[in-house]
Amino acid sequence: MNERKIDIKNKLDGGLTFKISRFKEQIKKTKPHKHEDYYELIFLSQGEGFHCIESEKFMVSSPDFYFLKPGQLHYWQFTSIPKGFVILFKDTEFNAVKENVLLDLISKLKDTTRLTFQADKYPSYLLEEIFNEFQINTQYSKEIIHGLLKALFGKLLQIKAENPNSPNQPQPIYERFVQLLVKECPRLHKVNEFADLLNVTPQNLNIICRKQTGKSASEIITNQLLLEAKRYILHTDNTINEIAEILSFSDASNFVKFFKKHEGITPIQFRDKYFQ
Repeated sequence: MNERKIDIKNKLDGGLTFKISRFKEQIKKTKPHKHEDYYELIFLSQGEGFHCIESEKFMVSSPDFYFLKPGQLHYWQFTSIPKGFVILFKDTEFNAVKENVLLDLISKLKDTTRLTFQADKYPSYLLEEIFNEFQINTQYSKEIIHGLLKALFGKLLQIKAENPNSPNQPQPIYERFVQLLVKECPRLHKVNEFADLLNVTPQNLNIICRKQTGKSASEIITNQLLLEAKRYILHTDNTINEIAEILSFSDASNFVKFFKKHEGITPIQFRDKYFQ
């Protein structure tokens, strides 16, 4: 069986937990891909085109900012040369006890996917300073970078605060559930499987999910399964049998029934709809 899975990139190799680099200044259409267990912050000072994150398509309107979480699928299609910075980091970069203020700022940003800047508010100075400090890598560079990151995240939250519709912060258990969902779905399909990993009852997990989103844990898992299914239907040439196996369904028939129940059409019809 010749299955072609969606690419998973790892730009933090060699034990790195933090990296900043300049955005590649070239017009290139990227293939849909996910990232390993790290966050990716993208700051664009110039550039035009499209940025697709999961099923949402953004028109690049520089200067702007994108916050990608571990496991999220995305790809670019630029129509002019982009410029900016990319920051990558893992949770392990920060000390959970000593850097609680910095971690709190990051937590408040996690429900953000995109922010647009007024030209005079683009944080070029902070980004340049972080980049330069990362390059020289002296004895105190890490402490200096973390201080600059605190200022950078504070600036982003300041801009975000201008939007009065920001959702409430998720509870810790819900946040852990979402992280597990990205890591373990589609291997796991059932509420009790996730509840066991979180050391809560399925009933409590449902209560927490409904409080945060208005949806049950089962509905959230179903949405994630559908999202994974659509990724493989639209972004690979795998057969329905192959996708059913990748998504841990017992057979293709059960996968087709599941998909049709929630989408109203079969996986083949869904694929045909987008590639007529």
